[in-house]
Amino acid sequence: MGCEKRKIMPVLTFVVLTFTFSSVFWRLSSVKSAVETNVAILMTLAIANMWCPAVGAVVTCLIYRRGLKGFGLGPGKMKWLMAGMLLPITVGFMMFGSAWATGIAPFNSDKVASVFAFSFIPTFLIGIFLSCFAACGEELGWRGFLVPELSRSMKFTGLALASGAIWTVWHFPLIFFGTYRGTGPVWYSLAVFVPSVMGAGLILAWLRLISGSVWPAVFFHGFWNYFIQRLYPTLTIKTRVGDIMLGEFGWFAALVYIALALVFWKFRDRLGTPLRPG
Repeated sequence: MGCEKRKIMPVLTFVVLTFTFSSVFWRLSSVKSAVETNVAILMTLAIANMWCPAVGAVVTCLIYRRGLKGFGLGPGKMKWLMAGMLLPITVGFMMFGSAWATGIAPFNSDKVASVFAFSFIPTFLIGIFLSCFAACGEELGWRGFLVPELSRSMKFTGLALASGAIWTVWHFPLIFFGTYRGTGPVWYSLAVFVPSVMGAGLILAWLRLISGSVWPAVFFHGFWNYFIQRLYPTLTIKTRVGDIMLGEFGWFAALVYIALALVFWKFRDRLGTPLRPG
């Protein structure tokens, strides 16, 4: 009993600290003021909030380990880094490409010249960097700390579902009280967002364990946010039906990530010995 308590206490401490730190930014993001319409302020609050899991993980490590080992800061093998980058790009292309091909949300040919111009390269690189920087804050917490910590006492299926559920619930305050939601009622946003994030959480846990590195998850998260929230939408004409299908709060992402999660789960036996943090 004492051993189990020692295993669960770091996880509970991390969750409490992360949610406590994030509550400050959840509150600021929900204030009915100029904050709502100031893009710079909203982006700053969002990035600060995304770094709360990293801060929670660091503080937890200092309390229980007296050190900062076990985050998986080594690069790992290149193939897993490439997988982290290419998976979200591919899923996003399948999503938006289907909408373009069917006319659900037509391709915006007027934007082609500007997006594929050489002058767009600096904007693209800066956007990718900022997106990965913000994602790094989350991933150092969820996959850098939480996944290996859970692996001490849980098999893959359990730790993937547990870490995914915590990650999912962490978004709820912004969905219920902020502006982080899709088209239509809140219940629809939740109906597509929950399976999407749970599926992505399982995939990211798999990549973290197979690679021994947090960076595939960072790249996956950062590239997903950039391509799904910015690049692909720029090339797409906005429609009502398209809004329901596309993006983080579209039904396509939910279906694809459930399917992909099942594929990754099928290969869970390839993960070998669970990570031992610290």
